[in-house]
Amino acid sequence: MKGPDEWDGRELPGSPGERPRIPSPRSAAEDHGPLPDTPPVPLPGPVSDPVGPLPGAGPGSEPPAAPLPVPDPDPAPPHRILKSLLGAWALSACSAEETAAVEAHLTDCASCADEALRLRDAVGLLHPADSLDLDPLLRSRVLEGCLGRRPARIPVPDWASPYDAETAKLDALLRDMGEAEWRAPVRLRWFEGERPVERETTVAGVMGHLMAVDGLVATALGLTDPLGTAAPPGTPDPLIRTETFWRAADEKENPLAIHAPWRDQSYALMRQVSFAGSKVAELAVPYGDFRLALRDSFLDRAFECWVHAGDIAEAVDYPYVPPAARHLHQMVDLAARLLPSALADRRRAGLAAPPQRLVEAGAPGRTLHLEVEGNGGGHWYIALDSPAALGTPDRTVAHIALDSAEFCQLAAGHISPEEAAAGQNGERDAIRDVLFATASLSRL
Repeated sequence: MKGPDEWDGRELPGSPGERPRIPSPRSAAEDHGPLPDTPPVPLPGPVSDPVGPLPGAGPGSEPPAAPLPVPDPDPAPPHRILKSLLGAWALSACSAEETAAVEAHLTDCASCADEALRLRDAVGLLHPADSLDLDPLLRSRVLEGCLGRRPARIPVPDWASPYDAETAKLDALLRDMGEAEWRAPVRLRWFEGERPVERETTVAGVMGHLMAVDGLVATALGLTDPLGTAAPPGTPDPLIRTETFWRAADEKENPLAIHAPWRDQSYALMRQVSFAGSKVAELAVPYGDFRLALRDSFLDRAFECWVHAGDIAEAVDYPYVPPAARHLHQMVDLAARLLPSALADRRRAGLAAPPQRLVEAGAPGRTLHLEVEGNGGGHWYIALDSPAALGTPDRTVAHIALDSAEFCQLAAGHISPEEAAAGQNGERDAIRDVLFATASLSRL
């Protein structure tokens, strides 16, 4: 048996292998000119009754009514109309009546059948509708590509890159929002002691909070304090600064007015650390009752910017993506390095079990293995009995496994310690203390 174009004639008529007879397409009559309009169908006239009146019919009785004529079906639309519907038919946009008329016409018109096939093939090449929103990571990819070809004359420090990326993403989100969305309620969540805490504000209030706390970094670098003369005296505290900013804010003022000052402050911070370079990496930034090195302070601000940007996106029903994997790893690493000090603070407050074995500074001690899975994950060994001790794999007494997104939600105070751990093994008290210490890293 050969192909359809190489018929060898061996199949006999009526046999199972008989080749089907395929008639060649007929040329359409309308290809030789437009079809004439269909003449109207004349209505039938009255028909005489050869039988005569029915028996018993009196002279005053009416003759029986003549049967109504059955109307002929509507004629098919002209060729030019059916041809104009081919595009809509290929896109499945015709009504049921139009679809039936077009498909009936395609069986008789070879030229329209070929055109319909071409249109159907073209529909398969169309792309689905893409979102008009720009990719939040577009700026980072463009800059990375540009810097790969020509390194920056004044590069951004690696520890400041997460803050640069997260403020750019939040800035892109804010640009798409109107005044009504800036007044949308936002629920802020964090953890204090043994319980979660919530507070409601607006999108403008969240941005004021970010600007007020970023002001701690700004003043450490010698920049202007965004609170100005209203800045509280004494030891700077993030909560007190936020409350001060909220009290000074005018409710009648346009909420969009906070956007430009926050953006200008983030630009100024990036310029300052880029020009200063590694010389300021260890500069101490006060946060009330504790201090962070400037390099860690920038990671802290990047983490809080991402967390509160997610709060804003949730309030206005807008999608938001997590940080890049290498940036997320730096944030998780900061939280893991802060855990021994957080454990010691909870012990002093009577919220954690006392240490079981104190060792000299720098010596190995009891250790918890923290495994963070997914993007930005890794393995950390947390010293349990003293911040000065060294966590090592051979002294591990407990193991916790968490997804990176879940660990960050716990560190932000958005989920409770009881529901955070995906896997636990070892000393129960050590596991509980570390989970609660992670939640205690959160604050307003």
